[in-house]
Amino acid sequence: MDLNGVSAVVSGGASGLGEATVRALAADGVKVVVADLNEDKGKALADEVGGVFVKTDVTDEAQVQAAVQAAVDTGAPLRVIVNSAGIGWASRTVGRDGAPHDLGSFETVIRVNLIGTFNLMRIGAAAVAKTDPADEDGLRGVVINTASVAALEGQTGQVAYSASKGGIVGMTLPAARDLAAVGVRVNTICPGIIDTPIYGQGEAADAFKAKLSAPVPFPKRMGRADEFAHLVKSLIENDYMNGETIRFDGGIRFQPK
Repeated sequence: MDLNGVSAVVSGGASGLGEATVRALAADGVKVVVADLNEDKGKALADEVGGVFVKTDVTDEAQVQAAVQAAVDTGAPLRVIVNSAGIGWASRTVGRDGAPHDLGSFETVIRVNLIGTFNLMRIGAAAVAKTDPADEDGLRGVVINTASVAALEGQTGQVAYSASKGGIVGMTLPAARDLAAVGVRVNTICPGIIDTPIYGQGEAADAFKAKLSAPVPFPKRMGRADEFAHLVKSLIENDYMNGETIRFDGGIRFQPK
């Protein structure tokens, strides 16, 4: 699929994996809607790449509708939906003090990561379905969702996060089958340990990142956000990739801790 001259919505687009994806798509001529809660970073990025910023809570139906409509309103056919908004959480099912996992925090993680992903996928795909086919196969667009290797190998304290990301993996194939009727492909990326601003800067941050990346077989480092964005583009451009969950992790396999 040719990216030049189409529009896209990227949730969590103001920083980290989302920001790298916004930049990569914009560099190929995509009109990108940066859908994020961070207005300062989101607006600055959108202005820099010639895109549009829409303040978006992915769990809010009206706000997601507004982000998708902003892409439609660019006049460029909406072909790409990228879900990269998400939150983390660390808590054991039963803590060392004997207290059960807080139900409210579990529900919040599920709501943002899993329900938020579904919310943009369903609303975005419905808008993509209204466009004319882009090729003789009837392709109209692509949805790329972001899960995590924690969906497959959740570590101690990741029960909420792993459940939310595992749900995204579980949605991938049925969503691809559902959306085949309207010419929309669906793929999911499971990143491993990626170097994003969340880890901070300085000696302490560098030492922590070195410890995190030690189990990676090769390359012996954390992944980069631009490498993630490259994979997003590859999955968009390769028309036969559909219904797949792809690990992006340097070969790491998470241990219990």
